[in-house]
Amino acid sequence: MSTDYVATQEYLFSLKAKGVKFGIDRMRLLVAGLGHPERATPVIHIAGTNGKGSVAALLESIFAAAGWRTGLYTSPHLVKLGERVQVDRRILTEAEIVAYTRELLPVAEQVSRGSPEDHPSFFEFMTAMAFLQFARKRCDIAIIETGLGGRLDATNVVEPEVAVITSIGLDHCEMLGDTLEKIAAEKAGIIKPGKPVVIGRLPAEAEAVIRRIAAERGAPVHSVTAVFGEEVANYPATVFEGDYQRWNAATAVLATRCLDARWKLSADTVARGLLAARWPGRWQRTRIGGRPLILDASHNPEGAGVLDAHLARLVAETGRKPVVVTGVLGAARARPLLETISRHAAEIHLVMPQQSRASSFEELEALIPQTYSGQVRRTTVASVFPDARTCTVGGPGDTVVVTGSIYLLGEVMARIEPERGAIENRLQDF
Repeated sequence: MSTDYVATQEYLFSLKAKGVKFGIDRMRLLVAGLGHPERATPVIHIAGTNGKGSVAALLESIFAAAGWRTGLYTSPHLVKLGERVQVDRRILTEAEIVAYTRELLPVAEQVSRGSPEDHPSFFEFMTAMAFLQFARKRCDIAIIETGLGGRLDATNVVEPEVAVITSIGLDHCEMLGDTLEKIAAEKAGIIKPGKPVVIGRLPAEAEAVIRRIAAERGAPVHSVTAVFGEEVANYPATVFEGDYQRWNAATAVLATRCLDARWKLSADTVARGLLAARWPGRWQRTRIGGRPLILDASHNPEGAGVLDAHLARLVAETGRKPVVVTGVLGAARARPLLETISRHAAEIHLVMPQQSRASSFEELEALIPQTYSGQVRRTTVASVFPDARTCTVGGPGDTVVVTGSIYLLGEVMARIEPERGAIENRLQDF
């Protein structure tokens, strides 16, 4: 790692340490100062409580299958900061991050000269890097995921071809609101006048809010449920496992149908794209130490429901309960996750992700139902995965499931896939 990159990381971390900044006025100033790179590339803009990343990966794969050059902007990263900004699935290099940071610095200083509060945040820096990279690499299409919410998200300076809202659940309530209606209103902030909106499977009260806002903006709404119905068998197949991923696949397919014919997205091309997509850490099956290992980020109440179905199917498939390694950020997320895990796990190994908001061992233990009769142990990622070939929990016939925070998944991947490089977890949590 170059000394320039170390210094750049320190600078970006100093921005991150100032916290989350809501509002897009700063981002508007920043992109204007850069000559509006966000306007150079057609965009599909994606918001939602869960499924954003999977739908983004599916859409990227569909456009790649059609031969287009793709830009993909997602967050957070698993291991390397550059994973957030990808062109044709090649991540932003350390040298590119250094160069873009140097380029952005004088513009950031200029736009905040009148008010230090207008200085761009860490996430706004990364979003600007994405816009610049996609423009300069001449991407044909950019798939852009919101960071948090939608209305006030830094990515919401784009004018998308299609807006996609994948799902609405209770998460980040302290920032987005404490009801489904309030959260839906924040996500619906990405809807632009006259531009089509695709909605996944949503609670009725959330869907009503989104339809009202879309109607006010003259934006036609395309509903996955209305097009594909309720039967999962009618939904498109994808390389990802689980019924909910077929919902995500249908959401991606519906978004492609909102585009004009110049994109050449035939049914065959779309089907090939759905089966070629890559998105690590979503019920991802691999092997380590001679036993099956499954990596799955299920970090909020809606995700816990999906995990419940996955674990039930795994027990039916293998004839035995899995060994589960878990860690999570915050009690609101930990409670439904641990209740779910307790129904299916032979033993539970608790870890604390290396993030300031990580739930303590005591907090996690208090949330495990008293009816759970399996062993519960405290451990660390380094103890469970001492090297890329070794897993120290479970026996030869056991399946090990690592689930919970996406940051935990990143720590595990850095150990079992050392070719990814050293984890950059100080810059993950925004």
